[in-house]
Amino acid sequence: MLEKNRFVSNWFHRQPQARLAVFKGGRAGILQRLKWAPTVNYILKMESLFTSLDDESLRKHSLELQWRMKGGETAEQILPEAYALIREAAQRTIQLRHFAVQILGAIALHHRSIIEMQTGEGKTLVATMPAYLNALSGKGVHIVTVNDYLARRDAAWMGPVFHLLGLSVGCIQTPMQSSERKAAYACDITYGTAKEFGFDFLRDRLAGADSNTPASIQPSSLFSTSGKHGTKTVQREPYYAIVDEADSVFIDEARTPLIISTTMMTARDKANIKAYEWSSQFVTSLDPTLHYTYNSEKKEASLTKEGRRAIRSTSTPQGMDAIPMESIYEFVERAIRADRGMLRDRDYMVDNDEVLIIDENTGRTMPGRKWRGGLHQAIEAKEQLPITPDTGTAARTTTQDYFLRYKKLAGMTGTAQSSSQEFHQIYKLKVVEIPTNRPLCRTQESDCIYPTEREKIDAVLEKIQLLYSRGQPVLVGTPSIEKSEHLSSMLEKVNIPHSVLNAKQHEQEADIIKMAGQPFSVTIATNMAGRGTDIRLGKDVEKLGGLFVLVTERHDSSRIDRQLVGRSGRQGDPGTGQFFISLDDDLVQALDPEKAVRLQRTYRGKKLQGIPYFRVRNFFDKCQKKREQDHFQQRHTLMKFEKQRRESQENMGLDPFLA
Repeated sequence: MLEKNRFVSNWFHRQPQARLAVFKGGRAGILQRLKWAPTVNYILKMESLFTSLDDESLRKHSLELQWRMKGGETAEQILPEAYALIREAAQRTIQLRHFAVQILGAIALHHRSIIEMQTGEGKTLVATMPAYLNALSGKGVHIVTVNDYLARRDAAWMGPVFHLLGLSVGCIQTPMQSSERKAAYACDITYGTAKEFGFDFLRDRLAGADSNTPASIQPSSLFSTSGKHGTKTVQREPYYAIVDEADSVFIDEARTPLIISTTMMTARDKANIKAYEWSSQFVTSLDPTLHYTYNSEKKEASLTKEGRRAIRSTSTPQGMDAIPMESIYEFVERAIRADRGMLRDRDYMVDNDEVLIIDENTGRTMPGRKWRGGLHQAIEAKEQLPITPDTGTAARTTTQDYFLRYKKLAGMTGTAQSSSQEFHQIYKLKVVEIPTNRPLCRTQESDCIYPTEREKIDAVLEKIQLLYSRGQPVLVGTPSIEKSEHLSSMLEKVNIPHSVLNAKQHEQEADIIKMAGQPFSVTIATNMAGRGTDIRLGKDVEKLGGLFVLVTERHDSSRIDRQLVGRSGRQGDPGTGQFFISLDDDLVQALDPEKAVRLQRTYRGKKLQGIPYFRVRNFFDKCQKKREQDHFQQRHTLMKFEKQRRESQENMGLDPFLA
């Protein structure tokens, strides 16, 4: 790979004529085998045709392409012209001109592929080419991002490129009303998150539901429930979607279905609230070695005979008399799960007396989302918050089902190859690796492994102090809000100025990221600093070695780790990545705590190097692979369940997406 990137770097700094010659053969190596190389050559050659035209002439040419497509020409036929046109538009509006490798990626996106491009290689710009080409059909193109911030940023950043060529751009944001959403979807190109696109689809199904559908389940703040299907919907028929960070959307988010809930007001609500409150207090009196068993890997609790006996021998408060004993057992088990398995500032945070779920993959909160099966209410009781009523399901779908509705689908990510089989199996998408424009200069230092959390944190502090003393910016990755704040307090004690980026500071995200690449900058961040985050180096930072990414714990997926380290060494800049991990980390403690304890006894007080390093490193690798396999099984199980549910609904003549 390194040899290929070195060649590509030299190649792209030549004159266009030289680039063409390389594409045709000779020393081209892997590029010679790419069937799209002639098309890339043709697009590069057309550069001179558009540079002499004024803005109005470019817009007229764009309109001509639209008429040609309406007249029967295919997107494939006008692709070179369209790509060359938007390449010129990008240069004029945002002073960026697509590199040849970016054109190559854009062609692959048009041909229903997932492209793997290294972080910092300009995926946002790449998407403008296939988005523009397919938007000429007038059917609408969706560009999917992983969060509202990126959708808003990319729409504002790339918007002028499309506007110059006469196309409209919309952006879907969480707080928008129905009329705003409909206007955004009516645009030629619409940016938004997978969750918002999916929920809007479900709301449209509800808007077109039979008049017998209870009004209580209709989210009236977002759309009107009156009229026939199609008159009050916001989305158009799905045509073409380009999914940024495709592995995050197609794989990580696919473990959880998209559900619109309905409040179920029953006579038992008051009794249930009493049960949640009582159970939360009762579990504090239980002995974990006697009254219940808890599986930390699956986050499941089960009462023993002694535990059930303890419940039966304890009087319950007035109001719970109508609840059967078996149900009380379930309330207690949920309370144990909430107490043992769901941790504040790791799995959720509390804001304005509301429990907000934290997305484990992005580090961001998910407003409006709730855990099902009473778990959310159990956590509210644990935090002594007002308990919300239990909910039912009004409409549901999965990430897989939603995106498979599109006529055309494509994706981009820096970590695709490891999931290529799943992409092909579920979405029928192939993975195409795109070489870097400049050689990758990132250095990956060996992991530092410590027996205990305390030893690891001491080493992390020492490393940060060293980097700060020489002015090199450092991004410190932490797995949770809790641990980011703990590390922050440690840095305060040693007088190291720093910034903290987690779900509590999301409003300051842009300002924090802007300063993260400056000299003497220390930024502690959760996964919010991962996907889609572009940290630009300040003056003279290259001489210092670029951005140093220090990751303090391995995540459930190796792809998340690679994304975080990928914040450094972007676009040919120097950079370094290094992991500091311990046998106390959540990953190993959840999967194999007994072996972790044995290894701690063996290597107590030692920094693991040499043979011990490899032995323990393999242990971490196995834990991570086990977690990835568990997640795959969850996705497989969910798909199987949803398929059976849809078939059952359809057999009864019902809408498969409505409850």
